[in-house]
Amino acid sequence: MQLWSQDSIFYHIYPLGLCGALHRNDFTSAPQPRLQQLFDWLPHLEVLGINALYLGPVFESTFHGYDTADYYRVDRRLGDNTLLAEFSAACHTRGIRLVLDGVFNHVGREFWAFQDIQQHGENSDYGDWFRGLTFDGRSPFDDPFTYEGWNGHYDLVKLNLHQPEVRAHLFDAISMWVREFGIDGLRLDAADCLDIDFLKALRVHCKNLREDFWLLGEVIHGDYRQWANDEMLDSVTNYECYKGLYSSHVDSNYFEIAYSLKRQFGPQGIYRDLPLYNFADNHDVNRVASSLTEPAHLNPLYILLMTMPGIPSIYYGSEWGLAGLRTESDDSLLRPQLDLAAVRQSAPHPDLAATLSRLARIRRNSPALKYGNYQELWVAQQQLAFARQTADENILVLLNASDQPANLDLTWPVQAARLSDLLNQGKTFPVSGALIDPITVPAHWARILKVS
Repeated sequence: MQLWSQDSIFYHIYPLGLCGALHRNDFTSAPQPRLQQLFDWLPHLEVLGINALYLGPVFESTFHGYDTADYYRVDRRLGDNTLLAEFSAACHTRGIRLVLDGVFNHVGREFWAFQDIQQHGENSDYGDWFRGLTFDGRSPFDDPFTYEGWNGHYDLVKLNLHQPEVRAHLFDAISMWVREFGIDGLRLDAADCLDIDFLKALRVHCKNLREDFWLLGEVIHGDYRQWANDEMLDSVTNYECYKGLYSSHVDSNYFEIAYSLKRQFGPQGIYRDLPLYNFADNHDVNRVASSLTEPAHLNPLYILLMTMPGIPSIYYGSEWGLAGLRTESDDSLLRPQLDLAAVRQSAPHPDLAATLSRLARIRRNSPALKYGNYQELWVAQQQLAFARQTADENILVLLNASDQPANLDLTWPVQAARLSDLLNQGKTFPVSGALIDPITVPAHWARILKVS
């Protein structure tokens, strides 16, 4: 079954950051309706051509949202369950699907079952809810017990996902999210750390709730099919191409991203029938505008993101080329509070959003760009050309990262009369059989050519 995700252009918001939530949850204050700010962003998403929203962690947590305290309650720093339900309804009214973060590998130390262990020790009913919990030592937080922390972070307590009551608690939460908030899918945090049998059971549960429920996994390294397959997830994060998107521009080396695209999606590609989740940046990595050394490369980079195989995603604020660098201990510059009107006025690259809107419109109207196969046609240090094809449509994408116009000589193995440029309207190019006259691609720009 072809999932709705293949027709989607995602927008990714980290709500605790964008909405200006307090750094730490005091767990006593009345809910503050900061999520209300997101309603004002929905018209902007429509103009951008967005039809799916991935909303980062929204449930009660201590600091950053990935240290969950309560899976059944919206974080009081953002609002309450009623407000999230209203926002979800507003998204769906505008034709925007909603995907939430599912953080199931670990919880925060304020998670209610962990606090029960702190209070009752060995008499707690929840000792088997957590990985490696024993009472023969002291934790780095001086608890009279030890436990397993995620990646050595003891503020993130690993759940025992084999425990039936833990699974029931998590699966019941998902059922509630579908029932009360009408969500369309989940992005699974640290999916490559989740037990395989847990993922299989999770898929069964979610697909029973909704056949079209979409499951995306955060996977950094490895064979993506280990997690994305008919028994587990529908897609995973394409970190391989994330890296190639910026470094191929920084190094003037389109051979890097061309290699990844051909390896993943070419005629012998290992993921040619797997729609991966593509992105230029997110809440965990440097803003792409800070990774590039030539700001003008934002245009060819985003044109590539929106025309390559897979599911494109834009991180909030990056449609204006916002900068942001992480440090070893602080991600706050990646996750800033933004006022929509203010950021529009002070945007470092104010024309980029309009370019993305044009690209979204082209993609939305092109079956080849959404579903088509991939064939490399030309690669040089700063030029790349490829074809996207379905039975009924052929699209050629010609990219030029150079600061000078570039002429590309291409051979197209399909009989055609002309090429119409969808990106630069009014431009057409004649075709003589399978031979294409040299096509000039403007500096730091591209052509998206429809074969007719």
